[in-house]
Amino acid sequence: MRTHLCGQLRDSHIDDQVSLCGWVHRRRDHGGVIFLDVRDHAGIVQVVFDPDTVESFKLADQVRNEYVLNITGRVRTRDAAAINPKMATGMIEVLGKELTILNASETPPFQLDEHSDAGEDVRLRYRYIDLRRPEMQDKLRLRSKVSHFIRNYLDQQDFIDIETPILTKATPEGARDYLVPSRTHPGEFFALPQSPQLFKQLLMISGFDRYYQIARCFRDEDLRADRQPEFTQVDIETTFLEEQEIMDLVETMFRQMFRETIDVELPEFPVMTYADAMKKYGSDRPDLRFGLELADVADLLKEVEFNVFSGPANDPKSRVAALRLPNGDQLTRKMIDGYTKFVSIYGARGLAYIKVNDLAAGIEGLQSPILKFLPDNVVLNILDRVGAEDKDIIFFGADKAKVVNDALGALRCKIAEDLNLYAKKWAPLWVTEFPMFEGEGSNWTATHHPFTQPTGDMDAMLADPGSVLSRAYDVVLNGIEVGGGSIRVHEMEMQKKIFEVLDLTEHEINIKFGFLLDALKYGAPPHGGLAFGLDRLIMLMCDSNAIRDVIAFPKTQTAACLMTSAPSEVDPPQLAELNIAVKKSKI
Repeated sequence: MRTHLCGQLRDSHIDDQVSLCGWVHRRRDHGGVIFLDVRDHAGIVQVVFDPDTVESFKLADQVRNEYVLNITGRVRTRDAAAINPKMATGMIEVLGKELTILNASETPPFQLDEHSDAGEDVRLRYRYIDLRRPEMQDKLRLRSKVSHFIRNYLDQQDFIDIETPILTKATPEGARDYLVPSRTHPGEFFALPQSPQLFKQLLMISGFDRYYQIARCFRDEDLRADRQPEFTQVDIETTFLEEQEIMDLVETMFRQMFRETIDVELPEFPVMTYADAMKKYGSDRPDLRFGLELADVADLLKEVEFNVFSGPANDPKSRVAALRLPNGDQLTRKMIDGYTKFVSIYGARGLAYIKVNDLAAGIEGLQSPILKFLPDNVVLNILDRVGAEDKDIIFFGADKAKVVNDALGALRCKIAEDLNLYAKKWAPLWVTEFPMFEGEGSNWTATHHPFTQPTGDMDAMLADPGSVLSRAYDVVLNGIEVGGGSIRVHEMEMQKKIFEVLDLTEHEINIKFGFLLDALKYGAPPHGGLAFGLDRLIMLMCDSNAIRDVIAFPKTQTAACLMTSAPSEVDPPQLAELNIAVKKSKI
């Protein structure tokens, strides 16, 4: 039906007779000559029909956008004035001789060119049309290319691709499970996997040494731009490797992958501890494309009478930190008020600041509503601590440590985005030495998951769970957590004690994890791994802001599919067969 792809035609094809198939991207009628921009997955080419070919010209006059055509014609050079340097095929055009309309199209609900202003709800409702856009095609082709690279790389590193179950057992991994009723076991349910975590550990116990899988995972959690209820992760597990060896393997893969798929040379990945990341950036996934480090100033404010600062400064669970913005004099009062409102999202009750107009003038060279509450020597010591210079503005956070970290950590990213402070395009890093547990008293949760190996011995963990670090590591890129991993627990007694720290009863442990504890009894080797989100990674590589742009058929932020109207009600007979009764809540 076709001899060439539209986007592959070049001046080397001049005078060739070609047959093309594709969609009408755009139609123009110029003084009796009809121009059709015809599109396929390889690109767009201009086809010209003139009245000399009577039947084809008559058909060309009928076609409209998104008609599917088969065209035969001769490739020729465009007139000099008509050359389009923005198109790969812009040097040539096809003089149409024969035309067949393979299928007509109704007027699309939105334009498929650069002039389209369709909202996301419309694009998702007609996703099959949205996916025709070259921009969307390019993103999904890059995704395929990256997946292909990953498989080849891991195959070359002696990993084996093994599929793990989709219908599995509900296990706590930080989010709600999607449950699937069992027809053959009335009243019982499967769960869709949040990750293949336990199965890949069991594969290591089975002696497979190196496993990988590009796995579909499901989490029933609140959604945002970088989350979906079903997503794809690249899952890796190995035996007899330490964390640095696993990190080196993954880092090498990332750097080669970026080089070969998008021609980007990633820098080496620095390693930062969780404690340093929180201290300097207020986040365990810091964006290192710019500076703006936080500085602790609590020790300078313990004795002041201004309780807004002295209260948190004397509370071991709180933090007082400063964020210096060079050339902050460019911020208007309206912008500062906007940032004050922004940090309130994270629980901050305000945003104190000091403007440095003239550092040499001392206190007289400063401008701030809080100066009257602070001794001069304290203010000058703060300026010295943060390395203040003329035209700077220093923001302050004083509250519980989590509130300060969340607020100032988000503020530094917001300011960098607003003022375009990025000094580099790509900034990867490893974050290591996470706390093993979060909480206090007897109410503890696992920071990552309960199968992570803690540092130290069992007695130390039981005595003070909050002080124990884990052998976990996250890979972060441009302030987004792309993936994470750890060395796993491979001793049954240690795993059981971790469950006990998490306040699971003996019965709960046996019901939920009895199969894992049994497996750990039979010579489980030391093992560890990592998983990273393919969707998030492709989103970054495409310079997109939402993973919905790199998933063929994504869900909305309410976990619905506008195209198929899923989720939907199920007929009563099918529910009865599954022994399910639906109780609808009253609105």
